[in-house]
Amino acid sequence: MAINILDPIAGGLLMTLFLSYILGIVHGITPDEHTWPITFSYAIGSGSTKKGAEAGLVFSLGFTIERAVMSEVMFFIFAYGLTSFKDFISSSLFFGLVYIVVGAVMYIAGRYVKYGEYYPHIELDKILNRKLKRTYRHEETDFYKKDVKMSMAIIHGLIAGFGFGAFALIIYFIFAPSMPGPAFGFLPGLIFGLGTMTAQFAFGALFGTWIRRVKKIGIKGLKFVARYISATVLLYGGLVFAVTGVFVIFFPQILSFGIVTPIQVENLSNLGIGFFIVIAIVCGLGIVAYIKAIRIATEKFGKKPKRS
Repeated sequence: MAINILDPIAGGLLMTLFLSYILGIVHGITPDEHTWPITFSYAIGSGSTKKGAEAGLVFSLGFTIERAVMSEVMFFIFAYGLTSFKDFISSSLFFGLVYIVVGAVMYIAGRYVKYGEYYPHIELDKILNRKLKRTYRHEETDFYKKDVKMSMAIIHGLIAGFGFGAFALIIYFIFAPSMPGPAFGFLPGLIFGLGTMTAQFAFGALFGTWIRRVKKIGIKGLKFVARYISATVLLYGGLVFAVTGVFVIFFPQILSFGIVTPIQVENLSNLGIGFFIVIAIVCGLGIVAYIKAIRIATEKFGKKPKRS
C-alpha cells in the first residue's frame, strides 16, 4: 500500500502515527530555525558527549510536550469549528510573536552564560573607572562564567515548539483532525516530538563530541571555547530572531520568500526565511565564534612547549 502523507485516514491510526514519527526524525535532521540554533548552543555549551546528548533530549522534551498539547488543541479546533483561533495561530502575527519570544529567551540564556546574569544592568563604577574597562572586552577568558542550564533548554523547547513550519502544518491541520476521538488527539504531536527528540539527541551528542575533540587547550580552554560559542550563538542569535520577528509582523510578505530546490524533503525543497536564519546563526555566528574562541583559548590556555 502506498503511503499518502496528505491522506492519513486511508492508512489508519497506526500509519498516521508512524508517519508522525518519521516526520519528526526528518524535522530533527533538516535545518530548522526552531531546533538547530538552540540545540547547537546548549549541546556545545555543555562541552561533552553525554551532556550534549542530554541537552538535545531535554530541549526536545519541552518541544514534545508543546506539540502534544497543541495537537490536542487542534483536534478540538477542527471538531468544533473554531476557525478564528485556527486562523490566528497560522497568521504572520503569531509567527512573528513566536520569533520574538524565542529570540528573547535565547538572549537571556546567552547573557547568563556570558555574564552570569539574566538581564542587562548598568554598573556606573565600572564604566567610569578606566582601569576596569578591559573587563568588558570579549577576549576576557573569565568573562564567560556559566554553563547553560538544562532547565533553560526545556523552557526553550516549550516555546520553540510553537513555531509553525511545514511539519507543524501537517501535524496540526492533517494528522490531528484525523484522529478517531479526543483521547487520541495529542498522539500525532507527541509521536512527532519523539521523532524530533531521536534526531536531536543524536545531534546533541555529535555537537558535544565535536567540541571535546579540541584537545590542545586543556579543560579550562575547552570550557571557555564551549561557553564562548554557546554565548555568542544564543546572545546574538537571539537578537537576530527577535528582529526577524518584528519584520515578519510588519512585513508578512517575507514569509512567502523561498528558493525552490530539487531536493524533495520538507525544509529543503523550498528554502525560506527559517533556513537562512539557521545559516546566519549556526553557520555564521557559530563558525566565527569557534575560530575566535580557539585563538583566544590557545593563547591563554594552550599547553606550553617543553624545554629541551
